[in-house]
Amino acid sequence: MSAIKTRVQEMISQTGKVLVFSKTWCPYCTEAKEVFSSVDVQYETIELDKVADGDKIQAALHEITGQKTVPNIFVGGTHIGGCSDLKAKIASGKIIEIFDQHNIPYSI
Repeated sequence: MSAIKTRVQEMISQTGKVLVFSKTWCPYCTEAKEVFSSVDVQYETIELDKVADGDKIQAALHEITGQKTVPNIFVGGTHIGGCSDLKAKIASGKIIEIFDQHNIPYSI
């Protein structure tokens, strides 16, 4: 396993945390971050266009999740998907189960 992939998996596996792999210019990334803010969920963002190895991190994310695009969202190590997936999980109530499972405070 490559060092970058191992590093990405370590970032993802930190439970009790919401992690959004994003790009600053991406409107879907902005929307996903706004969704988390609207339900008072604290999240960490890794802006792939601002870090030196962003392309390598995105390639590792593709290997790990099968998803090529950003945002690439994880809650307590659970892959949520992208912005549309996040909004669908909120609409269905599934996100509450995921937040509760990982002790993520929210206000929905």
